[in-house]
Amino acid sequence: MVRTTHKQALHRQALQQVPIGEIRSEHLWKRFRSDLTEPMLRDQLRRVRNRIRGQDNPWRWVLRDIDLSIGQGEAVGLIGINGSGKSTLLKVLSKVMYPNAGRVAISGRIGALIEVRAGIHPDLTGRENIFFYGTILGLSRRQVAQRFNTIVEFAELTGAVDRQVKFYSSGMGMRLGFSIAAFLEPDILLVDEVLAVGDVDFQQRCLERMREVRRSGTTIVFVSHDMSAVEAMCDRVLWMDRGVVAADGPTAEVVQAYRVGLEEKAAVWATELDDAVRVVSATAYDPDGAPLPVAGGKLSIDLVLEADAAAAFELCVGVTQGPGSPIFAVNTDLVVPAGKSRHRCTVAALPVPKGRYYIWSGGFNSERRVPMSWHPVGFFDVDGGERSSRNGILILSPVWVDTAWASE
Repeated sequence: MVRTTHKQALHRQALQQVPIGEIRSEHLWKRFRSDLTEPMLRDQLRRVRNRIRGQDNPWRWVLRDIDLSIGQGEAVGLIGINGSGKSTLLKVLSKVMYPNAGRVAISGRIGALIEVRAGIHPDLTGRENIFFYGTILGLSRRQVAQRFNTIVEFAELTGAVDRQVKFYSSGMGMRLGFSIAAFLEPDILLVDEVLAVGDVDFQQRCLERMREVRRSGTTIVFVSHDMSAVEAMCDRVLWMDRGVVAADGPTAEVVQAYRVGLEEKAAVWATELDDAVRVVSATAYDPDGAPLPVAGGKLSIDLVLEADAAAAFELCVGVTQGPGSPIFAVNTDLVVPAGKSRHRCTVAALPVPKGRYYIWSGGFNSERRVPMSWHPVGFFDVDGGERSSRNGILILSPVWVDTAWASE
């Protein structure tokens, strides 16, 4: 017989008494079993050999000792690379799957959009799915009917609402799923990266709808690889890394730490490149002599290149906060000699706020050969203007001119 300590009893009681709209978890563990059927003979022999050596472990832990507490009305982002456990955690919270160990307490109606057609039955029509989903959430038929037209209009399915969902495209299915989840007034809204299926216009409308439901008191857990969307939507972020919470805190701090982690991984990958043209060093500085480049001020970047042979190509240099996607980039046609050469670029007004940034560089030509792969080559810190707390953009001080038009 397993005895329950007084402290464990208090934890269990607290988890059972979660107010509506709150999420709590305690010591969550979740594992998956690897595929047992491997068609290749060499794979089967390897499995037998590992089993004989005692090295065969078919289980993989995807969530490891997760403690989580999300208050009513909070908007929390879940970020991390693919395979870090974000979607699994969302499925455990929505009770699509259950943990191997630990407890989850979540109270209130849950609107979940975890996969493109999650909760949508393909053999039912769009209309039938709306009423079916509303019934699952505990709404009456009259309550669903009051919201029906709004759901259909937002999903842009006026002409297809009576068609079976199995004949919908992926985008149509996703629009229907999000509209149902967001407009049936859930107490908790769980949204995975499925918004990437929609076009830019629908993504923007989804983000605006999530802001509206948040203002009404709905708790939101938002999984996304779009850091701009996370910064615009969430005040708090959890960074998942290999099944554990690597960081939990204010959005700006955690997103910055995550970007630094991505850049460090990209830098390790860059050391394995074997290009015809290589970056020996990259240095960023204020050409006017300030200790650090200043937001809105000048920035100079010195690159020392080393080439195996003389080469002509377009050199591109970008400044990023996340691998591969520059905030801004500059380029020039370049002819480099064999050996080492130095090249300098100066930007008149640095369009980034205070923080740490990374220099990426690549060389490209019209012959579809890449003399130098697009990769990180260095980093630098910027002083001065702070980032806006509202939209993540640098607050500048432009000169506004107001013109009154004379009435005709």
